[in-house]
Amino acid sequence: MIKVLLAEDQHVVRGALVALLELEDDLTVVDAVGSGDAVLPAALRHRPDIAVLDIDMPGLDGLGAAAELRVKLPACRTLMLTGNGRPGHLRRALSAQVNGFMLKTAPPDDLVAAIRTIAAGGRVLDPSLAVAAWDLADNPLTPREADVLRLAAGGAEATEIAADLFLSAGTVRNYLTTIVTKLGARNRTDAARIAREAGWI
Repeated sequence: MIKVLLAEDQHVVRGALVALLELEDDLTVVDAVGSGDAVLPAALRHRPDIAVLDIDMPGLDGLGAAAELRVKLPACRTLMLTGNGRPGHLRRALSAQVNGFMLKTAPPDDLVAAIRTIAAGGRVLDPSLAVAAWDLADNPLTPREADVLRLAAGGAEATEIAADLFLSAGTVRNYLTTIVTKLGARNRTDAARIAREAGWI
């Protein structure tokens, strides 16, 4: 019997997934939680074979929960579900070494097959995401540029960023100009959006 922990913040979707998985003779849902913060406590309580995690949840997101599981309960394998295949999510999922990544629009039989494959030690990538994985661009930002953009994206002004990173305000403005140019962005807000979607900040 494959023990499954499910994390999905939308009640109707969570209930539907539990009902779907419980129809299978070899699967049992040991717990279904509504937030990323609840994943690790539930996993430590039930010791599931696999955690099926929605990426977009309040509080700790699914990828953060997967990272916690990897450290505290490495025997629990992880399958990420997402409503969209943004490159940033895929990049973070691959970096987090999750065992599977699927779109919520996948047919139910594919989800069940993915759970079985991952529980048996395999890995799964939704076929529609395979091309996106292939096309993931390398991060053009240096670590320092990423730090500057991360702070700017949080609303910090050049003088605040300079103080935080021990730089001059002029140097910060130069970094921001370089970042906008590198990313082909209209301004720093657009640069932050581009970098977030690509998983660079």
